[in-house]
Amino acid sequence: MTAHRVVRVAATAVLLLFILVIYLVAMFFSRRAIALLGAAPLLTSVSAKVDVAWYPPSQSEINDLDKVLNAEGVYGFIYNSSETPDDKYGSYNWCNMPHVRKAEYVRPSREYELQYVELIHRHHKRTPYSSNAFPVEPYQWNCNDMGLYYYGEPWEGHDSSSRTYWQGYISSVNPFVPSGWIGTCQFPQITAEGLDDSWVHGADLYGVYHDLLGFLPSKREDWTKTVKYRVTNNVITSQVAGMLVNGMWGVRDPIPLLIQASAIDSLEPKYSCSASSKAFDAIKSSANPAWQKHLDASSSLYATLDDISGVPTSDSGFHASFDHYYDNLSARQCHAKPLPCKLVNGANSTTCVTQDLADAVYRMGNWEYSQIYRDASTSLSASVASYGVWVAELAANLRSAVEGNNSVRYMHNIAHDGSVSRLLSILQIDTMVWPGMGSEVVFELWKKKAGRRARGFEERRGRKPGGHKGHDDDDDDGEYVVRVLFGGRVLKSSSPTLGVMNMIPVQTLLDYFDGLVGENASLVKQLCA
Repeated sequence: MTAHRVVRVAATAVLLLFILVIYLVAMFFSRRAIALLGAAPLLTSVSAKVDVAWYPPSQSEINDLDKVLNAEGVYGFIYNSSETPDDKYGSYNWCNMPHVRKAEYVRPSREYELQYVELIHRHHKRTPYSSNAFPVEPYQWNCNDMGLYYYGEPWEGHDSSSRTYWQGYISSVNPFVPSGWIGTCQFPQITAEGLDDSWVHGADLYGVYHDLLGFLPSKREDWTKTVKYRVTNNVITSQVAGMLVNGMWGVRDPIPLLIQASAIDSLEPKYSCSASSKAFDAIKSSANPAWQKHLDASSSLYATLDDISGVPTSDSGFHASFDHYYDNLSARQCHAKPLPCKLVNGANSTTCVTQDLADAVYRMGNWEYSQIYRDASTSLSASVASYGVWVAELAANLRSAVEGNNSVRYMHNIAHDGSVSRLLSILQIDTMVWPGMGSEVVFELWKKKAGRRARGFEERRGRKPGGHKGHDDDDDDGEYVVRVLFGGRVLKSSSPTLGVMNMIPVQTLLDYFDGLVGENASLVKQLCA
């Protein structure tokens, strides 16, 4: 190589080095400027590759079939009252699950400010579904202590509508008698006690997010622009919403409830997803050895229940799982109604469902939900396909909140056990249970105040938090993090990507969701095909 050529190569190298230095200096000062100005850090436009594989839940007495078969009671769970003693609040209560409330709420460090809240919960306690009734029920179930209001009202052109409501009655002339439940209730409907629970739920949420945190507007302000409520096409979610909204805001004014078209609703969910349906059907079939084993081991329990209830052994709805027996018995106990006895010549006999039998059904029901939504290795993909649209909607709301494009600060979804179960499945909750009445999952988006450092920041500088790939601890100012609560407590995931979901980077959660369902649900249609 000639001396002239060596000089040219050296000059080129110096020029490239100079350009690199200029670029790094510019990047440094631009990042510092963003931090000093308190601007929100931009989310990555392309999700980092994260681990979205299925991981099994922890082994516990709930999903260990041998323990389920041989246990007594139901792990201290409550099935006979909406009331949970204060010293036990947070415990599983099928009739009225724990939710966020002021007494137990753990406030994060004051260096964080709450930016956005989205929560989803199951409706509150109700009468059983008619499909879960025994052929002949031993007593009536009446709902004369409440009204179900159904009416429409034009915004312009006429006076207000009368507040008409349904009042069930039994005709003395109609010769047709329905099988199953007889009474003035709808089956299902939220009961008067369930409506009371709904009101308290709303009041407790306001107590945390307004009274404690100052996040929600006051009741005197126009809060309807920043607070939204969404329901499914099943009317029981709207029945809950009316009481819950009043519990939060103390208003009787018209309040809109967001609702999607029934055939494509993502909240319930109702959109067609054959791949998910087939996967869930396979989990609940003889093709799954664990499922078949639990049915075989339950044959004597089924025989006893069938003899008392009069349910024929050919009734596939009652014998594909314990869902029907569980709903039938637990609804009675939550409303202080007696467990049923065998009818002989139309009268109660002394052969009755005992508490031990009911407890065995409840243990089996929780085992089944753990198997369907967590223990089966295909549970994650089945849930992702059928609930991926709602998850993508949640992700879009979080993105908008981070980017400052969303005027809504609080989004409240009222749904069903199948909704909450699929979400817990997608989050890979470490211990799965059957979500009881009012079961609640809350997503809180927090932002670190500009110029503040979390405790131990200097020790962590340059070190990525365990399990959160791609997150840089440098420039912590303005960092957005998410906390996820189930039953008022931080949710623990079996996924190493999510782990204990206490103030994890929002980008980590978004990367996880995008990896499963695609941004804006771009993968869901092909997952459902």
